[in-house]
Amino acid sequence: MSERILGGVLLLVSIAGILIGWNYVPPVSYEPVGPRAFPLLVLFLLGICAITLMLDKKSDTTWAPPPVLARIGLLFLIVLAYALLFDKLGFILATALMTMPVARFFGGSWKQCVLGGIGLGVGMFFFFDRLLDVALPTGLWLNGILG
Repeated sequence: MSERILGGVLLLVSIAGILIGWNYVPPVSYEPVGPRAFPLLVLFLLGICAITLMLDKKSDTTWAPPPVLARIGLLFLIVLAYALLFDKLGFILATALMTMPVARFFGGSWKQCVLGGIGLGVGMFFFFDRLLDVALPTGLWLNGILG
């Protein structure tokens, strides 16, 4: 029963997102597809997956135990903090700080988490900002160094 409830909620989110994003048109058209194509595609696929989840008859699962729900809630708070601090701290530091606790949830050692977080933050910054020319925030502490 929990899969059907989740599927219904995801289907509602999908429909609401498609309705909101359908009329999104930038003031200046800079490419033929536009910025709404990717979100609409993802939301459409989310709707299909939600319908599949609701119609699946052979699944017989129960609600997740409380420790799992607590971890999911904590992961949500970590990602929320990442979104709120992204501009202030910059991409590198925010990504490194978000990656470390997430990696710990998946069983990484502290050494792996710290090295992976720093490597991911720096590597992804240079990949997107320098190679793909996607403007990412450097944060207040790196404005003078990388600016």
